[in-house]
Amino acid sequence: MSKPAKEEPDRTFADLAEDTGSFGGGTLERRSISEQVADRIMGMIKSGNLKPGDRLPTEQQMTIAFGISRPPLREALKALTLMGVLSSRQGGRYTITDLSPSRLAAPFNSVLAVADYDVHQQFETRIVVDLELVRLCCERASLEQRQRIHKLAVDGRAFEHDPVAFRLLDIEFHQAINDGAGNALLAALAHVLYDLGLDVRRAASEVPGVIDKSVGQHVEVADAILSGDTLAAVAAYRAHLEHVRDTTIMAIAKRSRELTHG
Repeated sequence: MSKPAKEEPDRTFADLAEDTGSFGGGTLERRSISEQVADRIMGMIKSGNLKPGDRLPTEQQMTIAFGISRPPLREALKALTLMGVLSSRQGGRYTITDLSPSRLAAPFNSVLAVADYDVHQQFETRIVVDLELVRLCCERASLEQRQRIHKLAVDGRAFEHDPVAFRLLDIEFHQAINDGAGNALLAALAHVLYDLGLDVRRAASEVPGVIDKSVGQHVEVADAILSGDTLAAVAAYRAHLEHVRDTTIMAIAKRSRELTHG
């Protein structure tokens, strides 16, 4: 008689510390809340959206962005601190250490160099993928999912003057729409497309007025999704993608001028 298969123990943060390349969308629902949060933050570091020296938002801002309470957030922050990814002075905000994002990055999350980055191709593809996800979200999302999307959009108004906090919330907003669409393959593709060129879009988000406009567009998209107006949601999301594309192009041009004259 064969022995029963030995059950795998739950993943611990020690396991996470040994495998910093474990970030991915397919198994997040099987993990603890604190581990999901740790993976979200790690993913931002891998993609270059968070860089050494960046200060994370306050705990209160992060609980709003992630939609969780403080205990699991603090557990995640503690784990990342033990891994050497974050540092913190007593009573202060957490800071990304000088650990190189390239050493943390999984191959599929590699950020393209600016010289190899084709912003037009990226946004042509995002229009195809993301707009279909928005359409599916309008058709399939539960009321709870629609309400979360709307809350994330409205909460963005509190982060208009904090680019790092907004970028964290932005990822959650777009991921919430992808989750509401109920198509894991399209959502995974959208996640990869979102990560391309983040180094440039990070700079664009720090230009005055850019976040304010993005927040307003998020709210328009969320209002339409909440009411089930597919045409309005798709149109609002297209306008948002065009805004992101245009500000990304401006950031690339600015960087090119700085390199030329620097």
